[in-house]
Amino acid sequence: MYEQACTTILVGKKATVDGSTMIARNDDTFMPITPQKFIVHPAVHGRNETLTSGKNGFTAPLPTDGYRYQAVPNIEVAEKGVFEENGFNEKNVGVSSTESVYGNEHTLTFDPFVPNGLAEDSLPTMLTPFIDSARGGVEYLGQLIAKYGSPEGNGVLFNDKDDVWYMEIVTGHHWVAQRIPDDAYAVAANQVAIQWVDFDDPDNFMWSDGIQEFVVEHHLNPDKEGFNFRHIFGTDNEKDRHYNTPRVWYGQRYFNPEIEQDPQSSELPFICHAAKKISVADVEFVLGSHYNETKYDPFLNTPEAKKFRPISMNRTQNSHVMQVRNDVPAEQSAIMWMTFGVPAFAPYLPFHANVSETDPSFANTPLKHDMNSAYWLYRTLSMIVESHYADFVQDDIDYLKECRIELGQFVAATDEQAAKLSGDELTAFLTEQDKVMVAKMRDKAQALIGQLVTKGLTLSKLTYNVDINL
Repeated sequence: MYEQACTTILVGKKATVDGSTMIARNDDTFMPITPQKFIVHPAVHGRNETLTSGKNGFTAPLPTDGYRYQAVPNIEVAEKGVFEENGFNEKNVGVSSTESVYGNEHTLTFDPFVPNGLAEDSLPTMLTPFIDSARGGVEYLGQLIAKYGSPEGNGVLFNDKDDVWYMEIVTGHHWVAQRIPDDAYAVAANQVAIQWVDFDDPDNFMWSDGIQEFVVEHHLNPDKEGFNFRHIFGTDNEKDRHYNTPRVWYGQRYFNPEIEQDPQSSELPFICHAAKKISVADVEFVLGSHYNETKYDPFLNTPEAKKFRPISMNRTQNSHVMQVRNDVPAEQSAIMWMTFGVPAFAPYLPFHANVSETDPSFANTPLKHDMNSAYWLYRTLSMIVESHYADFVQDDIDYLKECRIELGQFVAATDEQAAKLSGDELTAFLTEQDKVMVAKMRDKAQALIGQLVTKGLTLSKLTYNVDINL
């Protein structure tokens, strides 16, 4: 109903360079400006509240108790809905919600969407504070969909220290979830992505009650054998081939450059195995990509330059890589790398899950432009870089490289100090460390903006070379 347009990456722990699990997504909207903030909700006990959506009228009681959790909601709740989007809870369970997906008319004929069901704007609020594991998150959300129904197609990402799950809700009540194998990765982009479902493997697949019988009863399976979820429930049309599949192609091209594929193929694989181990920086690069080094790059002057919708867009409101590490103590292991800027041009800042609050520049986003706000600061930087792309892009590349080095050093130093702490003392330490990091990165971004503005003043077309003797 209230469709977004995002790109998703999921990586198992044996496919990463450091043994961490990762889920990642660009949160895209249909407008370039949909201001968001980044906050931490405290744990609750003995609550008696009802959640009511201002978007579609969904109403449900909230559980009495809930964990502390991060959220990245809209600031215009009344106009645009809550949409808490992504965050870790205090159990180090990550949720990113949602990747919009689209079921086909054949399946929706027999299980239509529920207009006042659980939609993206309410889903993270109903889910993130109440789950203890990635698998438990799928089970919990499956129960909510069975009870309330869904008004739209949604893909939901989950991770904990061991598991990565991707769940696709495609009709009013039917869904399938697949565990990403430890040595694999997956990319999804606004299409039903999951392919072959093994109903004899409940350790790696979960599904809605009665989905097999539903498909048989209504003659929905176009394949001669097997259960291909994408073929049965997904779409395969011209929009997919220009808007969706090329993004999956580019992500797979980056992780597997040795494999030749058609960017408009309807059969790009869901589960993939990369040519090398995957780092946070690799995932950030793909989320910030625009068909770099191909003829489809919109910054080139080629006939194909704007043929496909790129991954990074000016309407990406937040981009995040949610990482749970396995080489440090659990209390400091979960980090959400996030940017409010256009991910092609802005750095991803590492925010620890085990904090009590976020820096005011992230927690208090005003509706109008304000350089004290992280949202507006990094979007300003992004706009300036793009405005003179050919002249500014190398400065931005150098800046992002410096940021990655400094932020990597920050995480390593914080890990070393945090290992000596525990409990409330550790939470307080990580909270303050994140604020220090935000301040340093704010100064660095403002310095680049000043540098680019100064350089840009020499690029004006309102100039004329004259003889100094005139």
